[in-house]
Amino acid sequence: MSRVLVVEDESAIAELVSINLRHAGYDVVIAATAERAQLEVDRELPDLVLLDWMLPGASGLQLARRWRGEARTRELPIIMLTARNEEADRVGGLDAGADDYLTKPFSTKELLARMRAVLRRKAPEALDSAVEVAGLRLDPTTRRITRLIDGQSREVKVGPTEFRLLHFLMTHPERVHSRAQLLDRVWGDHVFIEERTVDVHVKRLREALGPVHCAALIETVRGAGYRMTQTPAAAAA
Repeated sequence: MSRVLVVEDESAIAELVSINLRHAGYDVVIAATAERAQLEVDRELPDLVLLDWMLPGASGLQLARRWRGEARTRELPIIMLTARNEEADRVGGLDAGADDYLTKPFSTKELLARMRAVLRRKAPEALDSAVEVAGLRLDPTTRRITRLIDGQSREVKVGPTEFRLLHFLMTHPERVHSRAQLLDRVWGDHVFIEERTVDVHVKRLREALGPVHCAALIETVRGAGYRMTQTPAAAAA
């Protein structure tokens, strides 16, 4: 789960953004001042910062410049959120080190899309790394899913959507994801897909994993959603 620091002094906006991000599966921390934002970054480096331009004390622009000038925070993904929409302001924000710039008011869908784009650009290697859970191995670079059974590597054939779904579940093990969260993180901007579509693809994925005895790794959490378990014994039971 990606950790997002929302730096915004208007509490109503901060709370609205926070609710939408948590619904989309992000872990959110809010800071209302530049000083508080710096304390949060010093305490634990977030995966991404949503940074308001106008803040009490130091401005968001000053914070961005400070973080870009320090080794620990030089690669910290930053999206600037501001009501300033003149070209000179956008150029100033990007020159200060922001990875993207979003003017208020903005839609939640656009914000989430921009966040995903920035996170992909900042960590492409994470998206390409092979991942393994309970003996099941998924390699994004070769698009292969395999499991070693009786000394032989057995390959699992799945469709592209099931592949993305399994990849997401395997890279976020033991976490419960609602259907809405899975739609946002796996299907992306296809907002007109019904939530029950997730159930269909989970069923297909379990059917494909059955022959390699991994179907039970994908657990249904009643009333909440789905999760990938890392415990083979629990899955077998």
